[in-house]
Amino acid sequence: MTRDAEAVILDLLAALPAGKSSSPEEAARAMDPEGWRRQLGQVRATAVGLARQGRLVITRHGKPADPDSFKGVYRLRLPQAGEAPLA
Repeated sequence: MTRDAEAVILDLLAALPAGKSSSPEEAARAMDPEGWRRQLGQVRATAVGLARQGRLVITRHGKPADPDSFKGVYRLRLPQAGEAPLA
């Protein structure tokens, strides 16, 4: 059974200590434990949308990445106080 990507991502990040990040794989597994690999594209698209809204931060190598141009391995975290969105 799949769960809504936005709700899963935000719930997962809300459960983490401030400043900690999560992998997109964790969100995909929470959405669909059996077919999580098929969910990775949806997790990425949803994360990009949430990052554009300033509701989460996409990071690469521990630093905020532009949601419109990042490539490769990435992580997700909630914005920290005073942090301006890159989008």
